This record gives sequence, structure tokens and C-alpha cells, in this order.
Amino acid sequence: MDLDAIYEQTQESPAESQVQQDLSQDVAQLEARKAQLEQDIAQLEAKRAQLLAEETAGAQAALERMIQEGLQELEQRKQGLQISVEKLERRRDRIREEMQGTFSGVSQDIAIRVKGFKDYLVGSLQDLVATAEQLDLPDSTEPPPPSWDSSPKRQPQPEASPQFASPKFAKDTFQEQRRQVSKIIDQYRTMPDYYGPPWQLRRTFEPVHAERVQDWFFQKGGRGAIRSLGSRLQNILVASAAISILWRLYDERVRVLVLANSPERLGEWRRGLQDCLGISRSDFGPSRGIGLFESPEALVQKAERLVDNGKLPIIVMDETEDMINLSLLQFPLWIAFAPNPNQMSSYVY
Repeated sequence: MDLDAIYEQTQESPAESQVQQDLSQDVAQLEARKAQLEQDIAQLEAKRAQLLAEETAGAQAALERMIQEGLQELEQRKQGLQISVEKLERRRDRIREEMQGTFSGVSQDIAIRVKGFKDYLVGSLQDLVATAEQLDLPDSTEPPPPSWDSSPKRQPQPEASPQFASPKFAKDTFQEQRRQVSKIIDQYRTMPDYYGPPWQLRRTFEPVHAERVQDWFFQKGGRGAIRSLGSRLQNILVASAAISILWRLYDERVRVLVLANSPERLGEWRRGLQDCLGISRSDFGPSRGIGLFESPEALVQKAERLVDNGKLPIIVMDETEDMINLSLLQFPLWIAFAPNPNQMSSYVY
């Protein structure tokens, strides 16, 4: 039995050897395949790392570009805001100087509020007066309106240009009017009345305002341009003083025609004249004491009708009127505000 077993084992050895060879070949193939797979994996890892690096670089560049554009936009907005803040600060400082430079700050506030309450109390009476004024009654015959820069009745002479004409108030014939005007200006400057009747100046009148009004009456003869104060409110105060003086001299014959190139500016003139002269909205309108115009042609037509009816129109031109219609210069009274080149104006805001 031992010999048989040995024989059988001897017969099986070649088969096992073949199996071992096959297994060795399979292992070698698997090892080669493993190495190939590892190489492929390494290549894929390198390619992925390259793609990630490219995408990261592109995203970073795009992000940097977006950040740069955002910073530029923010810088532009910052500069715009700084300019706006500087304008507002200059405006605040100017208003503060105007309020602190005079004692009118609180007093004018109180006067305006008291006036508003007074207007409310007499509202019904004003409505009645406004209704009566709407009746188109013929005007009584009155002498032609006086001209501040015309001499008494003499032989006709060529009219001199306002820039070269001598001040007519300096002549003996106008000494009484000159005295009255000077007296009223002194009264407004030294004894302001914040509760006076309508058409009387109700604001503080500083020497700089008095200088402009005197220049217009005595040097310009009631028709000419004066240097602007750089603020529409200040110019309205000067114009209101001139209107108030004319109203005290000629009463209801005076008609005020305001020329400005936008409804917003006309609105500022309306509110300013109301505050300075103590009048109400019923005093504004085509047949009332004050007319507001955007077109010089319409203003000229209205002024001509007023002159024909014996009225005395005074034309007030806002500082923003750079070009003056020559037809406006034919009337006896006109005032324009010329911008001061050495002073920053608050008209552009």
C-alpha cells in the first residue's frame, strides 16, 4: 500500500506543477495590471490637480477683477458723497452765519408763525377781498407812471443809456423822494417791525442789504442790475425792501412782475416775498399785486397792459436769468441780480 501511494503521488506531481505555473502567470499579470492601474491613477491625479489649479487661478483672477471693479465703484460713490457733503456743509455754515450774524433767527421764526396764525384768522376776509378783486372793473384815469431816471417835463431829448446816465435822485426835483427813500431805508435798518402791515418789510435789514437798495435807487435810478448776495433768499430780501419802499410811495399802483426760468425758483420767490412782505397767496395772480412769469415775452405783454392802465410795474429778474430780453428794459422800473464771480453761489443745488 505504501508503494501504491507513492506511485499515485508521483503521478500527481506534474499536474500540480502546471497549476503552480498558471498561478504564477496570473499573479504576474495581476501585478502588471496593478502597476498599470497605479500609473493611470497617478496620471489622473496629476491631471485633476492641474485642472483644479487652472480653475482656481481663473476664479481667483475673476474674483480679483470683481473686487477691483467694486472698489472703483465704491471710490466713485465716495467721491460723489464727499462732494455732496461739502456742498451741504457750506450751505449749513452759510445759513448758520446768516442766523447767528443777526438777532433775527428766533425773532423771524416767531414772527412767521404769528403771521401764519393771523392769516388763518382773517382767511374769510381775504377770500371776500379776493372775490371782489376778480371783478374786471375799469381803472380810473391816473397820470402816467413816474420814471426814476427821467427828468421833469422838458424838451424831448435822446434817452441816455442807464449805465451812463447821472443819478436822477441827485437833482433838486427828486430831493423829496430821495429823502423819503433814505428815511424808509434807515427805518428798516434800525427799527425792524416783524408785525407790521402787509407790504411792509418784516425781516431784519442789514447794512449789506441797505447798500444794495440805495445803489439801485440812487445810482441806478430804479432801473439796473445790482450785485447778487449769492443766495436767492438774500436777493429776495433786497427785492422785497425795494418793493416795500415803492409801495409806501405809490401804494396800489405798484405791480410786481417776477421773472425766473423754472417753477421751482418761482415757488421760492413766492414763499420768500410772502415771508418778507407779510402778504398771502391771494396777493399773487394775473390781476393781483404780484405776477410770476417763466417767459419774458408774457411778462412784457403784462407790463405793457399795466402801463396802459396807469399802473407802475417793477420787473424783478432772478439771478439765473443769464440773457436779458431787451424788451424788458423799456419799462421805468426793473431790477436784476448779477452773479458775483468771486463768490460761490448757492443757486446750484
